[in-house]
Amino acid sequence: MTREELQQHQAGRFQELLRWLVPANRFWTRKWQVAGLDLSNLDFANLPLTSKAELVEDHQANPPYGSNLTFPLEAYSRFCQTSGTTGQPLRWLDTPESWQWMLGCWEQIFEMARLRADDRLAFPFSFGPFLGFWAAFEGAARLGRLCLPGGGMSSEARLRFIEENQATVVCCTPTYALRLAEVAADLAKQPGSSTAAEMFKSVRMLIVAGEPGGSVPSIRQKIEESWGARVIDHWGMTELGPLASECVENPGGLHILETECIAEIIDPETGTTVGSENSETQPIRGELVITNLGRIGSPMIRYRTGDIVELDPAPCPCGRPLMRLKGGILGRVDDMLTIRGNNVFPTAIEAILREFPEVIEFQFHTVTRDSMPQIQIEVETTMSVPDVEKIEEVHAMIDRIESAIHDRLHFRPEVVPVPPNSLPRSEMKSRRMNRKPK
Repeated sequence: MTREELQQHQAGRFQELLRWLVPANRFWTRKWQVAGLDLSNLDFANLPLTSKAELVEDHQANPPYGSNLTFPLEAYSRFCQTSGTTGQPLRWLDTPESWQWMLGCWEQIFEMARLRADDRLAFPFSFGPFLGFWAAFEGAARLGRLCLPGGGMSSEARLRFIEENQATVVCCTPTYALRLAEVAADLAKQPGSSTAAEMFKSVRMLIVAGEPGGSVPSIRQKIEESWGARVIDHWGMTELGPLASECVENPGGLHILETECIAEIIDPETGTTVGSENSETQPIRGELVITNLGRIGSPMIRYRTGDIVELDPAPCPCGRPLMRLKGGILGRVDDMLTIRGNNVFPTAIEAILREFPEVIEFQFHTVTRDSMPQIQIEVETTMSVPDVEKIEEVHAMIDRIESAIHDRLHFRPEVVPVPPNSLPRSEMKSRRMNRKPK
């Protein structure tokens, strides 16, 4: 499609969605009535934005699933739940038709990643109620690919599982991809064990999602070097579905699946649109807002994702007219810190830390020093701590990290080495930022 044809397609899909929602869906009907809108003549541009706080409030008032249900409860067959990393978990239901729409979104994602007929996909995570695991697995199975479920296994067992089944594609979070590489390196030290390269020999691609990282150059490079495989970044949310992916032709960004949603970029402070996809004069940066078009049973209209993105106006070499986000997800509105007058996102700090091969894992905290906010970073390194023989090396590494962050982000953090294996690991989203009291 051309951009014009795509916009006409979106407008038609949205009008069809509205016919399902009013008055059947109590959440949207009530929200728009309270806003004083004429329900018989709704205009997309005049519809109010929707926040996660509204969803939480609605779930509390209408337990256990909220009122964003277009059909009677018996019409729904799938249950998922948000991870809860940004607040109270939300329970989400889907009809068979809405679930098939999501699998269709995954079909587009796999097409962008150039999934092959002979690919075997490994899913090394516990199959809990998180939507992304199930939708990706079933989406690949619907395409006829061999899918390998890695639930109920340790990281060591999953590595053997990948090696023995000769998986060619691995789907996981960026953090867990690095964790598996760390475990593989430790296993390789044991007598008779395979090397990390042998464990990963069959893997040609990792599809990562769940947290920023897949499009961050230093994180991406570390994963690709550890695995000897290509990284493909992907984005989605339980509330919205799988709606963005990187194409093979142009690494380091995300295409929005605009055939299945309407995407906007707003100023997170004012809520106003900050530009259009046709702007070629200056970067358009702000919060991503999404309206999904095919999840009729529990849709989201003008939903504030909380993710900060920047529009890339340059045509993509792949030729798709879809909106493309430069650098993927840059950070979250609620994670932004102001340190010494500088606005800093945790992903910017992580990108620098990943450039240091000595750093295995890390966490950072906001603390107060002399009545001023400061960031304290705890790092696990390849050097044992404390080790008097390497203490000078550790101090030198700390100086390099602090200097690199100061040079690029314009503040000097407090970097503290911690003992090996003292920081938490996760196979899902990692929450590395904590706010400490004074």
